[in-house]
Parts: sequence; structure tokens; C-alpha cells
Amino acid sequence: MPKAVLRSNHLARIAALTLAGSAPAAGMQTPPAALQTGTNSIMNLHHPYVGMWVTDDGRVRHELLPDGRYDEARGTRESAYRGRYEVRGDYIQYRDDTGFTADGNFVDADTLHHGGMILRRRR
Repeated sequence: MPKAVLRSNHLARIAALTLAGSAPAAGMQTPPAALQTGTNSIMNLHHPYVGMWVTDDGRVRHELLPDGRYDEARGTRESAYRGRYEVRGDYIQYRDDTGFTADGNFVDADTLHHGGMILRRRR
């Protein structure tokens, strides 16, 4: 196969993996599940904030999952909100499964400011 065709196939494969959530081109494999979250950000998969984040009173709990999804509990209501999140530097943006969006900032490795709340990493 000519080098130009090989290079073209390689670029098409990279484009398909980068455009997570869209259908793969004919003859191409489906992107890995972690890239199918719809966040369109490979960077999102590699950040130091994965895990459980909890308010001091324990009422609000965010579990940031390694696949770019989150699960939020409120009081006794487990999985009150679920959706996708994306981290860029110390900034986090949430989009729940109904389309509602919110954001926050990690002020240090163990403290998240979000929606007027302070959540701390639970280890």
C-alpha cells in the first residue's frame, strides 16, 4: 500500500478517536469506551481529580469517575444527578444527563469550589 494511503488511514483513525461520540467511519473500529463519553477531550481522561468529593456536612457527594462521568448524591438520595464532566487545568465543567450545566474550580489538590459549596477529597 502506498505511504500516502497509509498516512491517510492513520489520520482518519485519529480523527475518529478524537471525535468521541460520533459514528466511526466505514471499516473503522469503534473508539474505546472511555472516549465515547462525548467530552471530546482526551485530556479529560488524565487528570488528578478522579475520586469522591464531599461537602464537610456530607450532604453533597460527587464521584468523579475515570471515564469522564460523574455521579452526584444529595442527602439520602443516591445518584441524584449523573452526567459528564470535563477537566481543563483546575477548572471543571459538568453537564448532567438532562442538559443542565455547572462548573467549579479545584483550588488545591483536595478542595473543589462548586456552586457555592466547598467539597473536599475523600481518601
